[in-house]
Amino acid sequence: MTRRVVLDTEFGHGERFMAEWRALPRQGVLHYLAVTPQVPSADTLTDTQLRALWPLNVPGFHRILLDDGRVTLDLLVGALDAVLSQITARVDAFHVDASFPASLARSLAKLAVLGATLNAQSPDEALAWALTAAGFACRAVDGTQDISAVYQSRKPQPEAPPAPVRRAIVIGAGLAGSSASHRLCANGWQVTLIERHAAPAQEASGNLAGIFMPLLSKDDNIPTRLSRAAYTFALREWRRLGGVGQAFEGAGCGVLQLARDAEHATVQQDVVAAWDYPSEYVRWLEAAAAGELLGGPTPHGGWLFELGGWVRPASLCEAMLDACGERLRRVFAAEALDLQRVDGEWQVRATDGTLIAQAPTVVLANGASAINIAQAAELPLARLRGQVTHLAVPDPAGDAHDARDAHTPSPPLLPLVVCREAYVTPPSNGIVCAGATYDNDDDTELRASSQLENLTRLAEIVPGEAVAALAASAPLAGRVGFRCAAPDRLPLAGALPDYPSAGRLERLRDVPRHPGLHGLLGYASRGLIWAPLMAELLVSQLENAPPPLEAMLVDALDPGRFLLKQRRRSQ
Repeated sequence: MTRRVVLDTEFGHGERFMAEWRALPRQGVLHYLAVTPQVPSADTLTDTQLRALWPLNVPGFHRILLDDGRVTLDLLVGALDAVLSQITARVDAFHVDASFPASLARSLAKLAVLGATLNAQSPDEALAWALTAAGFACRAVDGTQDISAVYQSRKPQPEAPPAPVRRAIVIGAGLAGSSASHRLCANGWQVTLIERHAAPAQEASGNLAGIFMPLLSKDDNIPTRLSRAAYTFALREWRRLGGVGQAFEGAGCGVLQLARDAEHATVQQDVVAAWDYPSEYVRWLEAAAAGELLGGPTPHGGWLFELGGWVRPASLCEAMLDACGERLRRVFAAEALDLQRVDGEWQVRATDGTLIAQAPTVVLANGASAINIAQAAELPLARLRGQVTHLAVPDPAGDAHDARDAHTPSPPLLPLVVCREAYVTPPSNGIVCAGATYDNDDDTELRASSQLENLTRLAEIVPGEAVAALAASAPLAGRVGFRCAAPDRLPLAGALPDYPSAGRLERLRDVPRHPGLHGLLGYASRGLIWAPLMAELLVSQLENAPPPLEAMLVDALDPGRFLLKQRRRSQ
């Protein structure tokens, strides 16, 4: 398939995008980059598919996948000069309005492939001269005030990267690996998924409920920006998959994040006021309104994320893997521990040397177990123990004289997820989940001290004597999982660094890489929202397509960042 990349410096109401979409050949792929100061209202859209996936009006890059993946629309929200500096793409065609500043003409030239076309509507003379100086050969369009241009720079141009061989091995069938398999298969790749367990999502992704919500901060730092992009992309992708609670288990019931104290409540209010987010994204609830949702008084208010909620990760993994169809080969109950590069392909072998699979590309998506593979052994990944407590909801149809039901306090039955230092979910399949601990040990068994920690925090969140009494009366029940986390608590997404081959390093592009070896690791406790966007980022890198994030955010996720920091300190 031929990919056409278009950059529109003023999205407006999307007329040019729709025209490009309509003109797309049957075997073509359209990637449309559209700059806009804010997300236009969905009311201006006529296409029902686009309206259904339209993003909230929040800053950043918004990737929208349409027409079974043949069309990608990236809405790039922000000031034009700031956005252009963050685009990584090789552009085939440009649409430029009269308001485009002549000073930014060279920014377009940096993105243009040789022979790229440009249409400028009613440009002034300064823009025409600036485009010419930047390497565009301009001519007037007959009967209009527009100009048409072709990029014909004599400067040496980088060679176009070869098309990838679309065969890959993904190691690990949790959220990271299932998402990677899903996006690779959707882009025409043949994928072999290797999992050491007999079913997907048996480790960190195996909890009964994971919650999804964004991060907020007053300074809009990197974790906040990344989580905003990831959260909104996940919501769109789940919609395309069939919907939370329909294609997989969960509920978009909302998440209430309570303030820790009066000072934190002030911070939460200030953040909402400073960023003026849409109310569907977040709104501040005073203590009285928060208490109504909790069913009892709470001393402070909190953030309400109306579109947040919970998902059973295993069901989401199954839904993504089922959507892969015949392009996916599952190899379960097989542990991959040895990788060898032979004749341009990776051979993946088990502990006894048995060849499990072979392909040019391998994606490690197996959490902290990745460091058991030699090529990833030096990545600074940690295992963080998390114990979740399961509280059984009494069966109203059960025996009214059952002594345990009569004397055991019931868990809170809330209409939404509530969190502070811990979280509690609404009941599902007769279970309320509360947790989770952060422990620095490898104990796989449930322990009473961790349950007491969970239930003590639960009592601090949800008012009432019945909830407080759970700490002393609830039977030990739950699940232990191990999160994979990096030192900066951000994911690793991209080509893995070759530590032994590294010499003096100044920039990320200087970091040597293992050819064809990539990682999707370090999701910590946010795998639900990280997984879809990190998989999309990796597939964009493999396909030599524009990434779904700003360049500086892509760099913040680069697995080579730790090696670069290490060498900079020692140089």
